Amino acid sequence: MSENHHELLPAEREERDHLDDVEARLKRNLDDTDARLRHYAQDIQDQKEYLWSSRDEMDHVEKISARESIQQAVMTGEATQAKRNRLLKLFRSPYFGRLDFAQDHGKDAEPIYIGIHHFHDDLARRNVVYDWRAPIASLFYDYETGAARYESPEGHVDGEIRLKRQFRIKHGEIELMIDSAVNVVDDVLQEELSRSSDEGMKNIVATIQRDQNAIIRNDDAKVLIIQGVAGSGKTSIALHRIAYLLYRFKDSLSSEDILIISPNRVFADYIANVLPELGEESVNEVGMEDLAHELLDGQYRFQTFFEQTSMLLEKDDEAMKARLRYKASTEFLKQLDAYAAHVEQHRFAAEDLWIARRLVPGWLLEEVFRKHRSLPSKQRIKQVAWEIERKIGNQYNYDLMPEERKELTASIRQMLRESTLRETYKGFYEWVGQPEYFKAAKGGKLEYADVFPMIYLKMRLDGVHSAWRNVKHLLIDEMQDYTPVQYAVIGRLFSCRKTILGDAYQSVNPYSGSKAEEIRGVLHQAAYVTLNKSFRSSYEITRFAQRISPNPELEVIERHGDEPDIIKCRTKRDETATIAELITAFAASDHNTLGVVCKTQKQAQRLFDGLKETVDNLQLLSEQSLSFSTGVIICTAHMAKGLEFDRVIVPDVSERNYVTEMDRNLLYVACTRAMHRLTLTHTGRPASFIEQVE
Repeated sequence: MSENHHELLPAEREERDHLDDVEARLKRNLDDTDARLRHYAQDIQDQKEYLWSSRDEMDHVEKISARESIQQAVMTGEATQAKRNRLLKLFRSPYFGRLDFAQDHGKDAEPIYIGIHHFHDDLARRNVVYDWRAPIASLFYDYETGAARYESPEGHVDGEIRLKRQFRIKHGEIELMIDSAVNVVDDVLQEELSRSSDEGMKNIVATIQRDQNAIIRNDDAKVLIIQGVAGSGKTSIALHRIAYLLYRFKDSLSSEDILIISPNRVFADYIANVLPELGEESVNEVGMEDLAHELLDGQYRFQTFFEQTSMLLEKDDEAMKARLRYKASTEFLKQLDAYAAHVEQHRFAAEDLWIARRLVPGWLLEEVFRKHRSLPSKQRIKQVAWEIERKIGNQYNYDLMPEERKELTASIRQMLRESTLRETYKGFYEWVGQPEYFKAAKGGKLEYADVFPMIYLKMRLDGVHSAWRNVKHLLIDEMQDYTPVQYAVIGRLFSCRKTILGDAYQSVNPYSGSKAEEIRGVLHQAAYVTLNKSFRSSYEITRFAQRISPNPELEVIERHGDEPDIIKCRTKRDETATIAELITAFAASDHNTLGVVCKTQKQAQRLFDGLKETVDNLQLLSEQSLSFSTGVIICTAHMAKGLEFDRVIVPDVSERNYVTEMDRNLLYVACTRAMHRLTLTHTGRPASFIEQVE
């Protein structure tokens, strides 16, 4: 909206002048910051030279003091550099919203400008732009014009919003300006939603909706479970919530205190840019398999979740499904608890013991052993031996000799009936009368469904130690793919606050997962919220996906586009050629990302091999892939979860390929990855799910 386009209206002229003023202030503050950085750099250099030249004359204390002074100057310089980076980011786009708020109805309203960062003009000593996370900024997301209130650190502030305005500003130009009486303008949201996707997830600070804002700013819930439909922005909201909490509790919470459990490395890369965009440092991220390796001390080889899902899709093994269903039940967790208590009860056969001709009664050994159940076995034996030695000392006034000490420890160790963790776990299935439910995977590995039950048993019997024990906030995505026993492990391992999100309709493995109610049954005191509005896909694509797997709760945002295409091909070769043509059409469009979403990894590999000679920059995602980028990506529905593409092609939607309920879920996930265009191809008869749609 530059002056060249048309005569500016008074409001536009006012905003143009205001933007010029803000940019001038930013420039002055940047120049001042640059001067300070040069000063700090020179100061550090001078101090280093002085330390070097005077090193022989200085004593130890003077040297320590000089080094500390240099370290202090370096830290101040780093803080100033971080501030400079924020000012530069604001210079590109200083703010996206304005609201005029009057605290008293008779008073003039003060204009409040809201941006991605706070900008305090140090030279003029005034706030120019407020951070989107500041208490007053919640007015922008929660209210239309009229009476409004927000929570300040001092308490409720009541008043009136007299004007609400939204902008899109880029490189000194106001590209969009809308006066709004509506809660975060639909026009701006529609425009954002109609844009092409990029290499990763973007921040949504300019278009946060009222219900999303309530979730982001919820700082009361110990455990917050977010059930969000496909395309509801739940992952983005969870990351914005992390950014908000880092701002709100900056004195007690840092990015190092936060951990994300993410479904795969590609997803971790896809979301990696959001927090840095919001001015926060990246947080730690770990996969469930990495966590399992650590908790089992790397002693057991096991199947991955990806391998388990691939086996289910390729073999359709009924016995395997039965095993998974059982191990994903809350009843299984109860039985495992009962078994752990049984093992604990019978693993220590205490009996009377004579040491140095003095009696140690069995009941005393039993009592001391029970008292230290939180310790691993080795430490527990040591602790029992040490306490018994002290009791002998106190009661008989006798100090054990080194040989007697060894004999005591060895005797107590013999009372412990121990087998390997795997054997103890296998014994559970004998105990419940279901020995067939314990079955090794290929190559003698543990089945993935056995990994976390075994860890849980280890926790109950021996305790575990983890590098992540100091985490203060845990974020878990794709909650529907984890079983109650996995949540029981997480609950014991992480006593911190948690944000857990997912969608029951997007389970890639319906035999092995959890719904929100089951998670709440394991993690007590959990608050539960739902996000039912779907923003990602066009109205036509969302309606199409809804008919494959209906969710009566889902609300569609009316952003219209092309109807999905279903293309019937004569042969497999024709189908590959059709997909190649669709890729060529994509390359000529203004879209950035195309996902070709297959059912299994074998199918994805086969299609990749058939296309790689004729298609440039084709990428195949696998379990080992590390990053997400623009262009054409071939992957499975499993790997595509959480990602979005401008266009999606779903190959081989035939009745031979998409048959089971699990297949239906995967087809739903595949279709809901598409933002603007969706095409399905097949030979022979289409799957019954597609026929229902047609």
